[in-house]
Amino acid sequence: MTIMPAFLTALATALSLLIVDLVVPGVNIDNFVAALVAALVIGFINGSVRPVLSTLSLPLNFLTLGAFSLVVNGICFSLAAFLVPGFQVHGLIAFILGPVVLSFASTLINNYFTERKVLTGSEDAKDNAQLPSS
Repeated sequence: MTIMPAFLTALATALSLLIVDLVVPGVNIDNFVAALVAALVIGFINGSVRPVLSTLSLPLNFLTLGAFSLVVNGICFSLAAFLVPGFQVHGLIAFILGPVVLSFASTLINNYFTERKVLTGSEDAKDNAQLPSS
């Protein structure tokens, strides 16, 4: 992944975190800089800590038919809040619902960037448009 798409992905996650701050009670983000740092930390945690937790919790996840993955996501979300000043997660609703809303909002924003060809690095959308045939 090149620098620009990685930066835009982090930016999309930061914007998603601000949406989570508005929608989910118990999630508080002080400012955009805290959201951007939290986005980077969440990306690091999801790439390093989450696979280990998911592997260790595989029997519980199997027994709960996948519902325990919500707890793993909540642990990773709360760990990021613990590590980033200006990002707080308080309560069970924020613990469970925060990562779900973050995933949904991040997917929507990333899809928007992808449709606009911002993340793919393609030429302008006008260049890819087809002219109507006569």
